[in-house]
Amino acid sequence: MMKTGENSFYVRYGKNIFDRFFAFLFLLLFWWLYLLCALLVCCDSGFPAVYTQARMGKGGKTFSIYKFRSMVKNADRIGPAYTTQGDTRITRIGRVLRKTSLDELPQIFNILKGDMSFVGFRPDVVREEDDYSQEKYLMKPGITGLAQVNGRSNLTEKEKLYWENLYTSKVSFLTDVKIIAKTLAVVLKKQGTN
Repeated sequence: MMKTGENSFYVRYGKNIFDRFFAFLFLLLFWWLYLLCALLVCCDSGFPAVYTQARMGKGGKTFSIYKFRSMVKNADRIGPAYTTQGDTRITRIGRVLRKTSLDELPQIFNILKGDMSFVGFRPDVVREEDDYSQEKYLMKPGITGLAQVNGRSNLTEKEKLYWENLYTSKVSFLTDVKIIAKTLAVVLKKQGTN
């Protein structure tokens, strides 16, 4: 029986193989969707189509996360780091991308680079006051996770941390498959998007 948790065979070897294989397969099947999203962003609000931001990953290591740009250029300089309901910096196409979670598609490249996993904690924006010794940082961040399928952006920071730390202790192949399946249902229902 496969051991769960951070020291399991799946976490040390299988998860990385799973992530990279399916990330590559996803790109082969949906390359046209990337082109379409990039074209729509550029037609709506100009270049660049992809936005990068420093985020915290495994072990508190910083990496650049990729997203399709859903806000006006230099949005971080003209407003808060986090978006709010009705944020005027979000573009017309950006609203659609966020509602459908298509803005997250470029993170497949983060998976191929080894910065992220399909399932894990959502990577935090770099802030000096954050505690990067938390249990969740034993794992790679993910495109989705337990917090995303149990409330998403409707959760408090404390609730998110609970789900993220719980995942670290429960991680297994079966858990990841269940979370991915639940994520598809959440995205299709457009729950917890802003």
